Amino acid sequence: MKCLIVEDELKSCHFLKELLSSICECDIAVNGQEAIDSFRLAHEWRRPYDVIFMNITMPVIDGLTALRKIRSLENGMEVPSSLKVKAVMMTAPDDSRTVIKAFKEGEANSFLVKPITKQKLDKEMATLILEE
Repeated sequence: MKCLIVEDELKSCHFLKELLSSICECDIAVNGQEAIDSFRLAHEWRRPYDVIFMNITMPVIDGLTALRKIRSLENGMEVPSSLKVKAVMMTAPDDSRTVIKAFKEGEANSFLVKPITKQKLDKEMATLILEE
């Protein structure tokens, strides 16, 4: 499984990578533009991501805008629905409005409320693996 961690907070980024690296090959992006670029390159190299863990609030391009662009790229590449990257949005506890937008406008698959814990991440990964 290949995943992209999109997180602008260094501590959170390292924590997620440490937890995921035993089951995923992990790449890191620190903002939405890097996520879009990484997604595009992964497809060009024929090694697309299976899952993206994306923070919603980030500099340069926010997570929701980046997810919309990624979905647009998938549509342009005619990626079948069953092969589209699974998008897990990460958000603060008081950001329910943006989470709803992520599902409606960005076709997010799931979300995790910060702070992320090993238990939350393990549960989410088990759910994503069952969906495959």
